Amino acid sequence: MAKSPGGSWIFPVIVLVTAGAGVAAQASTRSSGWLGVPVEVWVFLVVLGGWVITLCLHEFAHALVAYVGGDTSVRARGYLTLNPARYTDLATSVIMPIILLAVGGIPLPGGAVLVEPGRLRRRWFASLVSAAGPLTNVVAGVVLAVVAAPISSPLGAALSYLALLQFVAGILNILPIPGFDGFGVLEPYLSPRFTERLRPARPWIPLVAFIILFSVPQASRALFGAANELFVWAGGNTALAAIGSSLFRFWA
Repeated sequence: MAKSPGGSWIFPVIVLVTAGAGVAAQASTRSSGWLGVPVEVWVFLVVLGGWVITLCLHEFAHALVAYVGGDTSVRARGYLTLNPARYTDLATSVIMPIILLAVGGIPLPGGAVLVEPGRLRRRWFASLVSAAGPLTNVVAGVVLAVVAAPISSPLGAALSYLALLQFVAGILNILPIPGFDGFGVLEPYLSPRFTERLRPARPWIPLVAFIILFSVPQASRALFGAANELFVWAGGNTALAAIGSSLFRFWA
Protein backbone atom coordinates (compact mmCIF):
# COMPACT_ATOMS: atom_id res chain seq x y z
CA MET A 1 0.00 0.00 0.00
CA ALA A 2 1.32 3.46 -0.90
CA LYS A 3 2.38 5.64 1.94
CA SER A 4 0.02 8.49 2.68
CA PRO A 5 1.52 11.79 1.50
CA GLY A 6 2.72 14.18 4.15
CA GLY A 7 0.61 17.21 4.92
CA SER A 8 -2.71 15.44 4.35
CA TRP A 9 -4.10 17.50 7.22
CA ILE A 10 -3.65 20.81 5.35
CA PHE A 11 -6.82 20.75 3.24
CA PRO A 12 -9.17 19.73 6.10
CA VAL A 13 -7.70 22.49 8.28
CA ILE A 14 -8.26 25.07 5.52
CA VAL A 15 -11.87 23.91 5.18
CA LEU A 16 -12.45 24.10 8.95
CA VAL A 17 -10.92 27.58 9.25
CA THR A 18 -12.95 28.82 6.30
CA ALA A 19 -16.15 27.31 7.70
CA GLY A 20 -15.45 28.88 11.09
CA ALA A 21 -14.91 32.27 9.49
CA GLY A 22 -18.16 31.74 7.59
CA VAL A 23 -20.06 31.17 10.84
CA ALA A 24 -18.50 34.33 12.25
CA ALA A 25 -19.37 36.32 9.12
CA GLN A 26 -22.96 35.10 9.31
CA ALA A 27 -23.14 36.28 12.93
CA SER A 28 -21.72 39.69 12.02
CA THR A 29 -23.20 42.85 10.58
CA ARG A 30 -21.47 45.34 8.30
CA SER A 31 -20.88 47.63 11.28
CA SER A 32 -20.15 45.06 13.98
CA GLY A 33 -18.04 41.93 13.69
CA TRP A 34 -18.62 38.80 15.75
CA LEU A 35 -16.64 38.60 19.02
CA GLY A 36 -15.47 42.16 18.50
CA VAL A 37 -13.34 41.16 15.51
CA PRO A 38 -13.84 43.53 12.54
CA VAL A 39 -16.20 42.02 9.98
CA GLU A 40 -13.59 42.65 7.29
CA VAL A 41 -11.36 40.02 8.92
CA TRP A 42 -14.05 37.35 8.75
CA VAL A 43 -14.90 38.19 5.13
CA PHE A 44 -11.22 38.19 4.21
CA LEU A 45 -10.77 34.72 5.72
CA VAL A 46 -13.88 33.34 4.00
CA VAL A 47 -12.86 34.62 0.57
CA LEU A 48 -9.19 33.72 0.90
CA GLY A 49 -9.91 30.31 2.41
CA GLY A 50 -12.60 29.64 -0.16
CA TRP A 51 -10.22 30.62 -2.92
CA VAL A 52 -7.58 28.17 -1.69
CA ILE A 53 -10.22 25.42 -1.53
CA THR A 54 -11.27 26.06 -5.12
CA LEU A 55 -7.63 26.18 -6.21
CA CYS A 56 -7.26 22.69 -4.76
CA LEU A 57 -10.45 21.55 -6.51
CA HIS A 58 -9.18 23.06 -9.77
CA GLU A 59 -5.94 21.07 -9.57
CA PHE A 60 -7.79 17.96 -8.39
CA ALA A 61 -10.01 18.15 -11.48
CA HIS A 62 -6.96 18.18 -13.75
CA ALA A 63 -5.55 15.14 -11.95
CA LEU A 64 -8.82 13.21 -11.83
CA VAL A 65 -9.42 13.51 -15.58
CA ALA A 66 -5.80 12.54 -16.24
CA TYR A 67 -6.21 9.49 -14.01
CA VAL A 68 -9.40 8.44 -15.80
CA GLY A 69 -7.61 9.00 -19.10
CA GLY A 70 -4.83 6.57 -18.19
CA ASP A 71 -2.14 8.62 -16.44
CA THR A 72 -1.99 6.79 -13.11
CA SER A 73 1.19 8.69 -12.16
CA VAL A 74 -0.98 11.51 -10.77
CA ARG A 75 -2.10 9.20 -7.98
CA ALA A 76 1.47 8.32 -7.02
CA ARG A 77 2.33 12.01 -6.90
CA GLY A 78 -0.51 12.68 -4.47
CA TYR A 79 -2.53 14.92 -6.78
CA LEU A 80 -5.76 13.10 -5.93
CA THR A 81 -5.49 13.94 -2.22
CA LEU A 82 -6.53 17.63 -2.38
CA ASN A 83 -3.31 18.33 -0.47
CA PRO A 84 -1.94 21.66 -1.79
CA ALA A 85 1.58 20.70 -0.68
CA ARG A 86 1.63 17.93 -3.30
CA TYR A 87 1.28 20.12 -6.36
CA THR A 88 4.08 20.34 -8.90
CA ASP A 89 4.96 23.89 -7.93
CA LEU A 90 3.39 25.09 -4.71
CA ALA A 91 4.62 28.64 -5.36
CA THR A 92 2.87 29.07 -8.72
CA SER A 93 -0.13 26.84 -7.94
CA VAL A 94 -1.12 28.26 -4.56
CA ILE A 95 1.14 30.89 -2.99
CA MET A 96 1.43 33.32 -5.92
CA PRO A 97 -2.31 33.27 -6.74
CA ILE A 98 -3.12 33.95 -3.07
CA ILE A 99 -0.77 36.94 -2.93
CA LEU A 100 -2.01 38.39 -6.21
CA LEU A 101 -5.64 37.95 -5.16
CA ALA A 102 -5.04 39.66 -1.81
CA VAL A 103 -2.99 42.51 -3.26
CA GLY A 104 -4.59 43.09 -6.64
CA GLY A 105 -8.00 41.48 -6.37
CA ILE A 106 -7.33 39.42 -9.52
CA PRO A 107 -7.63 35.62 -9.28
CA LEU A 108 -4.59 34.55 -11.28
CA PRO A 109 -4.77 30.85 -12.22
CA GLY A 110 -2.25 28.52 -10.61
CA GLY A 111 0.22 26.22 -12.33
CA ALA A 112 -1.29 22.93 -13.43
CA VAL A 113 -0.37 19.55 -12.00
CA LEU A 114 2.27 17.52 -13.82
CA VAL A 115 0.61 15.16 -16.31
CA GLU A 116 2.34 12.68 -18.62
CA PRO A 117 0.47 13.00 -21.96
CA GLY A 118 2.09 9.84 -23.30
CA ARG A 119 0.16 7.80 -20.73
CA LEU A 120 -3.23 9.15 -21.84
CA ARG A 121 -5.29 6.78 -23.98
CA ARG A 122 -6.45 9.40 -26.47
CA ARG A 123 -5.11 12.77 -27.59
CA TRP A 124 -8.38 14.46 -26.76
CA PHE A 125 -7.94 13.38 -23.15
CA ALA A 126 -5.05 15.86 -22.91
CA SER A 127 -7.42 18.64 -23.99
CA LEU A 128 -10.02 17.47 -21.49
CA VAL A 129 -7.42 17.45 -18.70
CA SER A 130 -6.68 21.12 -19.38
CA ALA A 131 -10.35 22.08 -19.68
CA ALA A 132 -11.28 20.39 -16.39
CA GLY A 133 -9.75 23.13 -14.24
CA PRO A 134 -11.60 26.14 -15.68
CA LEU A 135 -14.82 24.13 -15.84
CA THR A 136 -14.44 23.42 -12.13
CA ASN A 137 -14.17 27.16 -11.47
CA VAL A 138 -17.34 27.83 -13.46
CA VAL A 139 -19.27 25.09 -11.65
CA ALA A 140 -18.04 26.40 -8.29
CA GLY A 141 -19.10 29.90 -9.33
CA VAL A 142 -22.62 28.77 -10.20
CA VAL A 143 -23.02 26.87 -6.91
CA LEU A 144 -21.67 29.74 -4.82
CA ALA A 145 -23.80 32.33 -6.64
CA VAL A 146 -26.98 30.34 -6.04
CA VAL A 147 -26.15 29.64 -2.40
CA ALA A 148 -25.13 33.22 -1.62
CA ALA A 149 -27.92 35.13 -3.39
CA PRO A 150 -30.54 34.89 -0.58
CA ILE A 151 -28.04 35.52 2.25
CA SER A 152 -27.99 39.21 3.16
CA SER A 153 -25.35 38.98 5.89
CA PRO A 154 -21.60 39.58 5.36
CA LEU A 155 -21.36 35.84 4.67
CA GLY A 156 -23.57 36.29 1.61
CA ALA A 157 -21.37 39.17 0.48
CA ALA A 158 -18.22 37.07 0.91
CA LEU A 159 -19.64 34.08 -0.97
CA SER A 160 -21.01 36.31 -3.74
CA TYR A 161 -17.61 37.90 -4.27
CA LEU A 162 -15.98 34.47 -4.18
CA ALA A 163 -18.46 33.28 -6.82
CA LEU A 164 -17.61 36.23 -9.06
CA LEU A 165 -13.91 35.43 -8.69
CA GLN A 166 -14.59 31.88 -9.88
CA PHE A 167 -16.03 33.18 -13.13
CA VAL A 168 -13.11 35.58 -13.54
CA ALA A 169 -10.67 32.70 -13.03
CA GLY A 170 -12.59 30.44 -15.40
CA ILE A 171 -12.58 33.00 -18.22
CA LEU A 172 -8.96 34.02 -17.66
CA ASN A 173 -7.74 30.45 -17.51
CA ILE A 174 -9.51 29.30 -20.67
CA LEU A 175 -7.79 31.95 -22.80
CA PRO A 176 -5.60 30.25 -25.46
CA ILE A 177 -2.41 31.79 -24.08
CA PRO A 178 0.70 29.74 -23.22
CA GLY A 179 0.74 29.02 -19.51
CA PHE A 180 -3.05 28.97 -19.24
CA ASP A 181 -5.32 25.95 -19.51
CA GLY A 182 -6.90 27.29 -22.69
CA PHE A 183 -3.60 26.79 -24.48
CA GLY A 184 -3.40 23.30 -23.02
CA VAL A 185 -6.72 22.48 -24.69
CA LEU A 186 -5.21 23.33 -28.08
CA GLU A 187 -1.67 22.09 -27.48
CA PRO A 188 -2.22 18.41 -28.42
CA TYR A 189 -3.14 19.54 -31.93
CA LEU A 190 -0.27 22.02 -32.40
CA SER A 191 3.17 21.39 -33.83
CA PRO A 192 5.57 20.03 -31.16
CA ARG A 193 8.25 22.31 -32.59
CA PHE A 194 6.04 25.35 -32.07
CA THR A 195 5.10 24.45 -28.49
CA GLU A 196 8.72 23.66 -27.60
CA ARG A 197 9.78 27.16 -28.62
CA LEU A 198 7.22 28.62 -26.25
CA ARG A 199 8.17 26.41 -23.31
CA PRO A 200 10.80 28.72 -21.68
CA ALA A 201 8.33 31.62 -21.48
CA ARG A 202 5.32 29.68 -20.24
CA PRO A 203 5.98 30.01 -16.47
CA TRP A 204 6.16 33.80 -16.77
CA ILE A 205 3.24 34.55 -19.07
CA PRO A 206 0.58 34.36 -16.30
CA LEU A 207 2.56 36.97 -14.34
CA VAL A 208 2.71 39.18 -17.43
CA ALA A 209 -1.06 38.75 -17.79
CA PHE A 210 -1.51 39.92 -14.20
CA ILE A 211 0.63 42.99 -14.83
CA ILE A 212 -1.47 43.85 -17.87
CA LEU A 213 -4.73 43.36 -15.98
CA PHE A 214 -3.43 45.40 -13.05
CA SER A 215 -2.06 48.27 -15.15
CA VAL A 216 -4.50 48.46 -18.09
CA PRO A 217 -7.98 49.38 -16.82
CA GLN A 218 -9.65 48.43 -20.10
CA ALA A 219 -8.32 44.87 -19.84
CA SER A 220 -9.53 44.32 -16.28
CA ARG A 221 -12.90 45.93 -17.06
CA ALA A 222 -13.40 43.59 -20.01
CA LEU A 223 -12.49 40.53 -17.94
CA PHE A 224 -14.64 41.43 -14.95
CA GLY A 225 -17.46 42.58 -17.23
CA ALA A 226 -17.63 39.17 -18.92
CA ALA A 227 -17.39 37.42 -15.55
CA ASN A 228 -20.17 39.61 -14.17
CA GLU A 229 -22.44 38.58 -17.05
CA LEU A 230 -21.92 34.92 -16.15
CA PHE A 231 -22.39 35.72 -12.48
CA VAL A 232 -25.75 37.40 -13.14
CA TRP A 233 -26.76 34.54 -15.47
CA ALA A 234 -26.09 32.12 -12.61
CA GLY A 235 -28.41 34.10 -10.34
CA GLY A 236 -25.74 36.03 -8.48
CA ASN A 237 -26.45 39.23 -6.56
CA THR A 238 -24.16 41.96 -7.91
CA ALA A 239 -24.83 44.29 -4.98
CA LEU A 240 -23.70 41.61 -2.52
CA ALA A 241 -20.62 40.87 -4.62
CA ALA A 242 -19.68 44.56 -4.59
CA ILE A 243 -20.02 44.65 -0.79
CA GLY A 244 -17.93 41.49 -0.53
CA SER A 245 -15.22 43.01 -2.70
CA SER A 246 -15.16 46.15 -0.56
CA LEU A 247 -14.96 44.18 2.70
CA PHE A 248 -12.31 41.80 1.36
CA ARG A 249 -10.05 44.57 0.08
CA PHE A 250 -10.73 46.86 3.03
CA TRP A 251 -7.39 48.62 2.66
CA ALA A 252 -7.96 49.63 -0.97
